Amino acid sequence: MYRENKNMNQDAHQTILRGDLYYADLSPVVGSEQGGVRPVLVIQNDVGNKYSPTVIVAAITSRSTKAAIPTHVCIRRMRSGLKQDSTVLAEQIRTIDRNRLKEYIGHLDSGQMAGIEQAMVTSLGLGHLTGNMGQVFFPSYS
Repeated sequence: MYRENKNMNQDAHQTILRGDLYYADLSPVVGSEQGGVRPVLVIQNDVGNKYSPTVIVAAITSRSTKAAIPTHVCIRRMRSGLKQDSTVLAEQIRTIDRNRLKEYIGHLDSGQMAGIEQAMVTSLGLGHLTGNMGQVFFPSYS
C-alpha cells in the first residue's frame, strides 16, 4: 500500500486504516505513559477509523533497552517505513483524537499485525476468547 506522507492537520479527512503507522503527539502524559511526538500503530478497526473523531493506537519505541515481554513486538524498519527497528508496546494502548496524528509513516502487513494482535490478547487478558487458530471466539448466549 502506498500513500504520500501528509500532515494529518492539513488533510483531516485522510483515510486512516488499521495497521497504519503515524507520528503522533502523545503529550501531555502522566507517570509511565509514553509521550512526546513518537510513532504509533493504529489498532482500531476500519469502521471506527472512518466514523470516529478518535482513534485507538499503540505506542512504539525505538529504545532497545526495553525489557522483552509478551506485550512487546519488534517491527523492522525495512518492512515498516520507520527510521529504525522499533517495538510496538501493546501494553501502552490509548484512544487519542485524530488531530494528534501528524505524519503518515507506513503500513504493517497482515503477518506483522498477527503478532501484534497476539500481544494485545495477552495485554488485555483476552486469551480465553481465542480458539486454536487464534481467532476470536464469540460464545452463544441462546
